[in-house]
Amino acid sequence: MSTFVHLIADYGPSDPAFSEVVHRLTAADPTISVQSTEIQPFSTVATGFWIAQLGVHNPAFDDLLIYSNTAPRTTESTPERADTGGALCYLELDNGVPVVAVDAGYNLSFIADCATTFREIELPADTGQFRSRDVFPRRVAEIASGNRSSLGAERSLDDVPAPPESVVCHVDGYGNVKTSIRASEFEPGSDTVAVELNGASREVVVRDAVSDVPEGSLAIVPGSAGGGDPYQELFLRGGSAASAFGTPEPGDSLSIRAE
Repeated sequence: MSTFVHLIADYGPSDPAFSEVVHRLTAADPTISVQSTEIQPFSTVATGFWIAQLGVHNPAFDDLLIYSNTAPRTTESTPERADTGGALCYLELDNGVPVVAVDAGYNLSFIADCATTFREIELPADTGQFRSRDVFPRRVAEIASGNRSSLGAERSLDDVPAPPESVVCHVDGYGNVKTSIRASEFEPGSDTVAVELNGASREVVVRDAVSDVPEGSLAIVPGSAGGGDPYQELFLRGGSAASAFGTPEPGDSLSIRAE
């Protein structure tokens, strides 16, 4: 049984759409509590990044279920495939955490290597236009309560696209720019690099920790996300790295070259 649902959605807590989803979850099971994480509209990169950060790189506990409700319907959401809604799926991670998410874009890319179960969730034949409000919460509540009767066909993790290389995954409230570049894969070749992002090119120092960055310097450092092999992030001591690059968004590509 999972009574704590962490909802990752592309609308914020102040949006009435969020209120309706929480209302439907609570109506289906009054014992459920919901914690939200807001990501940019339609960003499957940010969604996948946060599913992994909360489901893999934070401690697991018995009552936890990760639920993602990011489901772009009409635009091509990865280079490999276009999604027109995507299937609602159930995954179980190797730490025991259950995940319910739409298989669209990069939503599942950051956890595919950690998943031991991947199955489609059966839905009514006609889910209607507002399935994320009218249908999904009921299925999530059932699964959270231990009812797995809606789990259908197994799906192949081989069909889930790999995480995108060298892109922005998240910009936090301090303006730190979290990327998809793992520390283990980062080979700058110099103590100073040129970073091109969002039409801007900036000289950036390479440091091993935030504490090594002097005041006023723009740096790339191992960040707070990604667990034991953290993702690199752009950090400006005393300012906003995001502002230095014109406020990039998740999915924006960056390139790095030695100076």
